[in-house]
Amino acid sequence: MKKLLALVLVCALALTMVACGGSAASTPASTPAAESTSTAAPEAPADKALKVGVCIYKFDDNFMTLYRQELESYLKGLGCDVTVVDGKNDQAEQTNQVNTFIADGVDVLVVNLVQSSAATTVIEAAKAADIPVVFINREPTAEDLATYDKCCYVGADARQSGTFQGEIIAATENKGDFNGNGVVDYVMIIGDPENVDAQYRTEFSIKALTDAGLKVNELFAQRGDWDQAKGQELANTALTQFGDKIDVIFCNNDGMALGAYQAIVSNGRTVGKDIYLVGVDALEECQQMVKDGTMTGTVLNDHIGQSHQAGDCVMLAAKGDKLEKNYTVDYVKVVA
Repeated sequence: MKKLLALVLVCALALTMVACGGSAASTPASTPAAESTSTAAPEAPADKALKVGVCIYKFDDNFMTLYRQELESYLKGLGCDVTVVDGKNDQAEQTNQVNTFIADGVDVLVVNLVQSSAATTVIEAAKAADIPVVFINREPTAEDLATYDKCCYVGADARQSGTFQGEIIAATENKGDFNGNGVVDYVMIIGDPENVDAQYRTEFSIKALTDAGLKVNELFAQRGDWDQAKGQELANTALTQFGDKIDVIFCNNDGMALGAYQAIVSNGRTVGKDIYLVGVDALEECQQMVKDGTMTGTVLNDHIGQSHQAGDCVMLAAKGDKLEKNYTVDYVKVVA
């Protein structure tokens, strides 16, 4: 028992020291994802396996596939009984799943919201049942988090990822200006305008350019809903409409960037020679593309660090330990 209490105290101290934001060094494209920031995971109670219900906004998202698989593996390694469900990008479906988990008596909920605005509904239901909630990837408002002392958010600061995208372009030899008109003419393929990550990545990628003293011009901006096929469709539309005027295609995630790359090739353009392409997530395929020069850069969204942090928060919440409201894992630039 003394050993268990000592471990819990060590983990609680480590978690309170997790820092928000901050700059992170660039990593070469061949560098694998960063390891978990967690140092010593809390142990599961000895008397029974914790029942953990995990709600993912949709299973066919590239990044969240990696995240959920790592989270499930990590929690099972801690002795938890884990059930993971697919929200199918439908908030009504996910709300039903949350209610089903509550009715089934799970010990802790982990929720990757379909819509950030639904946090209020999830918190109210969980609070009524006295079940802790660990939100992941999509951040509720501070006001929502403040309404329940048994909830927290684990993720990364999307403003940092957008800033890093802009800095990658600003650091290129021609500072993002292939056509030489003194302006960075860009296309922005947005994930979901209602999602705070998409909002911040869109805003701060361009802010990084203007902060660097560069002039910018938005040629085209449309929502791609984080989807590769939509990324390809939108990039093709933009390239057809604006042709050689486009210097840079910004994508809010790597899935859409993969689609944009297909459109770039089909339109006879070459990344690094007459156009730039950046994404976020540092999917393995995209890291290789950066290394090969077929993608300008991406930003590591550390699914291992975030999922392990979320797992540790589950254990702490189940033991009744006080949770911080936000646990943040830094992004990292991935460049050649």
